[in-house]
Amino acid sequence: MKKILVLVLSFLFVIQTLQAQEEKEVEKVIASMFEGMKNKDPEMVKMSFHPEASMQTVIAGESGARLGSNSVADFINRIAATPVGTTLDERILEYQIKIDGQMASAWTIYEFYVNDSFSHCGVNSFQLINTPEGWKITYVIDTRRKDGCK
Repeated sequence: MKKILVLVLSFLFVIQTLQAQEEKEVEKVIASMFEGMKNKDPEMVKMSFHPEASMQTVIAGESGARLGSNSVADFINRIAATPVGTTLDERILEYQIKIDGQMASAWTIYEFYVNDSFSHCGVNSFQLINTPEGWKITYVIDTRRKDGCK
């Protein structure tokens, strides 16, 4: 009986370890994308995304929210065109990652700074898939606000 219990506990430990490793891989892809943005490295940003990825923003209004859309190519072009001397720094405060097989979802609370000056905060919701090249972002939607930040 003790051997079975040890075997079951060992199996559960291995499963949890593998899950934690996958979560770290998802986190690394997202962190790499933001590092590329901060360093104005469009190729680094592009490598984080699936070729068919899309981006959206929730735009809050008095009568409810509306949706703003942006292509990944436009996002990458804006990163590349960021003026010398301007630093865009999205600081992730917390990752909440869920994985089911080849699909992952990441909820990230952030604060955004331009040249070390606070701009806004919000939440990103990322969807990723595990491709032969590794985890890739397929979709991201975010919120943005100036009030109610940590």
